[in-house]
Amino acid sequence: MQPIDSFHDFFARTGAETWLYHMGRGVEPCGLETLTALERDEQPWPQPWQGKARLAMVFRLGEMEDPLIWFLALPLDEQGRLDPAPRDAFLQRLLETLGRNVQGLGREDGEAIDNLMKDNPLAFTPSLPFQAVLHARASRDMGRPASQHMEPAEAYLEGQQALDWRALGLQGLADVAVRMDDAQARRLAARLPTLPGEVLVSLCYCLEHVDVPRPLAEALRARGETAAESGDIETFCACVRAVSGAEREVAGAWLDALLDDPEACGPDLLAAIAGRGWRHLEDGERLPRFLTRLADTPRADFAAVARDLALIPRLRLPVLMTLREADTDSAIGRRLGDLSRG
Repeated sequence: MQPIDSFHDFFARTGAETWLYHMGRGVEPCGLETLTALERDEQPWPQPWQGKARLAMVFRLGEMEDPLIWFLALPLDEQGRLDPAPRDAFLQRLLETLGRNVQGLGREDGEAIDNLMKDNPLAFTPSLPFQAVLHARASRDMGRPASQHMEPAEAYLEGQQALDWRALGLQGLADVAVRMDDAQARRLAARLPTLPGEVLVSLCYCLEHVDVPRPLAEALRARGETAAESGDIETFCACVRAVSGAEREVAGAWLDALLDDPEACGPDLLAAIAGRGWRHLEDGERLPRFLTRLADTPRADFAAVARDLALIPRLRLPVLMTLREADTDSAIGRRLGDLSRG
């Protein structure tokens, strides 16, 4: 019998139906081949978050009706490669639990596997918006209906039914965001200016994980700029995060305008751009401007944010080159000088 040395081996040997999702910088589908390449040390993790590969592993064994879900944060080294020891320890415990018989697993085995997460050092609990979007995505991908919360949320957001917005569930907003088509996005864009701030922020925390069509992105930008003018930083940053899922021309144009405005570039905005808008930093001009604003913002943690961005394989070389080429009397150069003296 072949040994089980990786998650890929476990899923292959059990014959599990498997759906994987990134859970670090956003909730996005993740191909099993991406995890396999990490485990075989063929490539670094594409979306590290705080030095870890954060994953939701959704899988169904045998005749189980409901899938199991593992939320695992796999430690990475400074090159974004897997530190295999914690993974190996987890697999060892898994095999001991199953008695090394991983074929023909049943309901009781599923419960035993699920119990492994209770004291698992690799396990983590995602934020509520991440959990809601993961549930919405997985339900859709598995061909299951949306939650019961979607219909009232959809009716409210499109102005079809007057409800107390406090009764809206986050899960319903996540289901709307994940299953929204272009026509619904246009109707939501028209409704956006009148949404209560609390609803808008919760909706944005779901929209930041999906592709946002242009009309909705433009409406979010307008609402975000209004919030910024009134000093509502939370709503402003939530809109920026949501627009990060729009096409590069739309999202990039807003980020450029924001980076041109030193008054707008507080630490919260810069964190939103680094966390959710990082794909738009893959630009020869925008990345240096972002790092300059970051260095020029006293309350921003320049070292932590720059280090985290440099762990992303597609940004690693551009970030390092920007830092190395910075003049010693520039904002970036002064920050690097402070770090070397500290």
